[in-house]
Amino acid sequence: MLRCVLQLPILVCLMVCVTVAGELPVAKPEEVGLSAAGLAKVDAAIESLLKEKKLAGAIVMIARHGKVAHLKSQGFMDLEAGKPMRDDAVVRIYSMTKAIATAGALILCDEGKLGLNDPVSKYVLEMKGCQVQEKDGSFTPEKEMTVRDLMLHTAGLSYGASGNEISDRKFRELKVLDADEDLVAMTTKLGKVPLVFAPGTDWMYGVSIDVLGRVIEVASGQPLDEFLQARLFKPLDMKDTGFYVPAEKVDRFASNYNSDGKGNLNLKESAQASEYLKRRKLLSAGGGLVSTARDYMRFLVMISRGGELDGVRILKNESVALMTTNQLSEKIGWIKFGTSVREGVGFGLGFSVRSKMSEWDPQGRVGEYGWGGAASTHYWSSPKDDLIVITLEQTMPYSFLTEFAVKGLIYDAIQK
Repeated sequence: MLRCVLQLPILVCLMVCVTVAGELPVAKPEEVGLSAAGLAKVDAAIESLLKEKKLAGAIVMIARHGKVAHLKSQGFMDLEAGKPMRDDAVVRIYSMTKAIATAGALILCDEGKLGLNDPVSKYVLEMKGCQVQEKDGSFTPEKEMTVRDLMLHTAGLSYGASGNEISDRKFRELKVLDADEDLVAMTTKLGKVPLVFAPGTDWMYGVSIDVLGRVIEVASGQPLDEFLQARLFKPLDMKDTGFYVPAEKVDRFASNYNSDGKGNLNLKESAQASEYLKRRKLLSAGGGLVSTARDYMRFLVMISRGGELDGVRILKNESVALMTTNQLSEKIGWIKFGTSVREGVGFGLGFSVRSKMSEWDPQGRVGEYGWGGAASTHYWSSPKDDLIVITLEQTMPYSFLTEFAVKGLIYDAIQK
């Protein structure tokens, strides 16, 4: 009996440690050099957007020095049902999936199972021999696209809206991103779509990371969802991140809205009738995940700590450095969407990276890295300030409205 009593405190301690091991430490704003009054202005800015009906609901999560100093949910996750937004709401993160998938591929690089300079065709044979389409005809590029090109969006792949008429038409005809077909079918179709430019010569946002998802499957010998679960989500305790929403979590799943930017919101997809309620065949590494502010913050804190969190090493420091520093050549220049150039913004392996200040996002800071998702979700990390910010909403089409509304306020709230 005495032996049992003596062991009880140890068992209790173990239980408590297990319970809290997956949570980031929490601090008051002033404890990490932030102004509580300054952060209150962030809440007010979000409230203003809600009153103007520019968005239905939002979550803002801010961490500094690895500690969560601000977490605020406002508005509604379901306007029709009157359900308030909640801190642990599950949302569609769309292209915020890309950095996670890239990190997954870099794990394989760290283990020697994948090489950044390997041709993609080494893992995805159907991508061998891709032609480049120009106005006067097509040609075979001197250099095949590499794994690095996929991560950097310099592979010559698009989303079928590149302005290259022949390539775009083929992309649409083949239905490259058909959700009812798997990654093998996707890459087989994509191998028949002409490239927009020779790999490594330009930058274009496209399906590169979806192809990388198939590369991960071949190099790891696992389906993409199983690989990410085993190598990222489980060790990082990203317990609500995945390619679909299980039945027991639907109550926390936010509905998605269309906005005209003028105060009119219309339901695009309800949580109860979402395509995310079941596992789809196409495991999109470029935009297929759902997640929460908590889960994504754990991923970003791991990155900010050089690839390690809670004593668990996920990535090598060298791989994290490639993710968080500009890897584009001067010849390629800054990233662009159509004719819109984001002056001063380059790209690392998975993140956009701010290399110099310009009129584009003048509230940003040099060294800042991040990205966003189609439902206007955003995140950025400023190494100089040891600051990470996540803003989540479910509003389409994509808009910088929320990020730009709060970014300057958050930086102004830094006291030391």
